[in-house]
Amino acid sequence: MKIAQGKFMTWALSAMLAVSLLSAAPASAADNSNRRDTPSAFAMAVDATMVRPLGFVSTVLGTALFVVTLPFSAIGGNVNEAGEALVAAPARMTFVRPLGHFDED
Repeated sequence: MKIAQGKFMTWALSAMLAVSLLSAAPASAADNSNRRDTPSAFAMAVDATMVRPLGFVSTVLGTALFVVTLPFSAIGGNVNEAGEALVAAPARMTFVRPLGHFDED
């Protein structure tokens, strides 16, 4: 179990590092519009192999957390906000966002 936990943490930290490197990549002003329209092959590969699976896991965990906290959200009157933050946002990031696009538009 500890080996699997260590491997997952290594994988998750690698994904975060790759995403941070992608978002910090400098772009010249001349090709900035083209760069936004077509992400690099590396960005697409990182997205497909690391970010999307993490997004899927966070959608599943967010859904479970939403179901567990639903009675409290209902009492507080914020079911829509909880559903948006815990389920809809991770699902959009995983299934709707174009491959390789990490910025929010």
